[in-house]
Amino acid sequence: MCNITYDDIGPARVINLYSSKDRLRAVVVIDNVALGPAIGGVRVSPRVSTSEVWRLARTMTLKNSIAGLPHGGAKAGIIADPLSSNKERAFRVFARMIRDLQDYIPGPDMGSNETAMAWIHDETGRAVGLPEEIGGLPLDKLGATGYGLAACAEVSAPMAGVDLKGARLVIQGYGNVGRAAARFLCARGAVLVAASDSRGCVYDPSGIDFDELARVKEEHGSVTAYGKGSRIAAETIFAVPCDIIIPAATPDVINEGNAAEITARLILQGANIPATAKAEQMLYNKGILVVPDFIANAGGVIMAAMEYAGKSAQEAFANIDERIRSNTRQILEHSAARNILPRDAAITLAMERVHRAMAYRDH
Repeated sequence: MCNITYDDIGPARVINLYSSKDRLRAVVVIDNVALGPAIGGVRVSPRVSTSEVWRLARTMTLKNSIAGLPHGGAKAGIIADPLSSNKERAFRVFARMIRDLQDYIPGPDMGSNETAMAWIHDETGRAVGLPEEIGGLPLDKLGATGYGLAACAEVSAPMAGVDLKGARLVIQGYGNVGRAAARFLCARGAVLVAASDSRGCVYDPSGIDFDELARVKEEHGSVTAYGKGSRIAAETIFAVPCDIIIPAATPDVINEGNAAEITARLILQGANIPATAKAEQMLYNKGILVVPDFIANAGGVIMAAMEYAGKSAQEAFANIDERIRSNTRQILEHSAARNILPRDAAITLAMERVHRAMAYRDH
């Protein structure tokens, strides 16, 4: 069942794609383009649904808006195994199917990377997060989203009563985003105590050596090969005693079933839509500060927009730092002054810009 809610800003288009020759299914949701052509990642998963893509597309509209970017929001999902040996073929077929969607600019997401964007760009002439060799700013290699999360932490941690130096850090989803976030936060004095991936979780209250964990993950494909600490079930990671949690994997991992177990004082949403609405309300009621996804993890799309505009990596990092710090402070102050959820404060500000842009257009 596809549960999509239409409102005064979108979604503008919901497109289901199918290649009978390759038996490839995909979906694209272009939520809103009032601010400019829509940027949004391509997610690859056998379980990705139209509803999920729609929710992610709206998140991108809000993220691009509040970041002050000249882009609307969209998202795509390829319903396939991201580890398939036919990955290049799948991306090229997908790219040909979206060739005429000129108001959608694809970017990397879960299950895709800069190589996949190069394939799409080769077929369509448009994509962001490209390899350096063809003029891109590889978001994952540079750690754009993780860098932005660290900037967000420096502003939000004091508001949550957390000192970054010595703060116990938990990363749920130790992939490209989670690893980069850990790197930048550990450099600021945080202590990584738990990390999980699809195979399990490693926990060491005395601290996990970042460099060693990075080596193990690269060589063995999982954090569970780390030689110290203890192995715990991946789903128990949110109960680990800590100060900061970064969910950086799939949607709705924080929900009504586990929100009560969380003892952290600060949650930075490294993934898009990682918590249900009810869970965020529960956490707010407990006094836990949650910085919403489209504020905390905007580093990747800010760098993507800088790449699209022909800017350098140095300019992109400066933009990430400035925009995320400013937006984090603004929405948290707005939230505190009005006693409302940080997400509600952020949505209000983001929607104002979208509505102002729409007023100039005749739809």
